[in-house]
Amino acid sequence: MNPLIIDNILPKNSNIIVALDYDNERDVMSFVAKINPSLCKLKVGKELFTACGPKIIEKLIISGYDVFLDLKFHDIPNTVYKACKAAANLGVWMLNVHTSGGIKMMDMAKQAIDEATHKPLLIGVTVLTSMSKQYLQQIGVSCGLDEQVDHLAALAYKCGLDGVVCSALESIRIKEHTSANFLTVTPGIRLDTKNSDDQTRIVTPVEAMKNKVDYMVIGRPITQANNPYETLVEIYSSSLNPVLCQTS
Repeated sequence: MNPLIIDNILPKNSNIIVALDYDNERDVMSFVAKINPSLCKLKVGKELFTACGPKIIEKLIISGYDVFLDLKFHDIPNTVYKACKAAANLGVWMLNVHTSGGIKMMDMAKQAIDEATHKPLLIGVTVLTSMSKQYLQQIGVSCGLDEQVDHLAALAYKCGLDGVVCSALESIRIKEHTSANFLTVTPGIRLDTKNSDDQTRIVTPVEAMKNKVDYMVIGRPITQANNPYETLVEIYSSSLNPVLCQTS
């Protein structure tokens, strides 16, 4: 598709976050060179951050990308406060903490962002999309999966976080229990649900948008595609972006 045509149909604020599942800077920058900041934001997780450190964040931001630092901070409140402050100083667009760290920890994380010069979005992880009810029971959580997600999302909302990481299957329910403006960031997105990898609560992009998610996190279906640029464009051209869905 002609890049000029693409620029005309794409919204200015992409709702796709590409998970950079790499362990070195060379592969990251090679992938980034194949796409465009108008098409997506980028997620840096534990593997890449451990391998490359803060310098990879700087390179991606200089390249024009919004960066979601996905380190899922979960520690004593003061440690999380300092970690969030340091992350904010990197200039990231969004970062996250584990809601299971509790109210005091989330309050301290929010305080760190409020005090920072650069104020990224702060979201909380509810229940990982790799987990099922059986896995929750194994770690001593006796309530149902939906009940646990709702409880943790409510805590995050109470603490003033901007949203939560959750399954797209839970997005509508969470917004109904909190606010329509409470962000839902949803991993477990697969172009074909037959290929779940290590996820259990997965949906397609079409299903995610029907569930009113704010941001879709998509990794391997894009990073391992023969042409990641075209793959990203196909998602938009299929009316998967919320702006396009409203006009289709």
